[in-house]
Amino acid sequence: MLDYSKGQVVMSKAGRDKGKILIILDTRDDYVYIADGKDRKLEKPKAKKKKHIQITNYIDSAVVQKIENAEKINNSDIRKAIEKYMTIMRG
Repeated sequence: MLDYSKGQVVMSKAGRDKGKILIILDTRDDYVYIADGKDRKLEKPKAKKKKHIQITNYIDSAVVQKIENAEKINNSDIRKAIEKYMTIMRG
């Protein structure tokens, strides 16, 4: 069973956003709620079936900490986390 965590970076495998990098904000049953802070904002996260995303091993600790402490998360926080992940992947 795959583990889906808040703050985890994922890639969309299906739909209009196929190939996009996003971050999980919440999980419920067969769905995850994801945003990228640019095209898909925090104010209206995308509900996507778990089978339509590819999870990564990267979980952004700053985003997780804000979610757990019920602090306000900005779209810029999400964009920074994605950029940090992309930098790591480029090497």
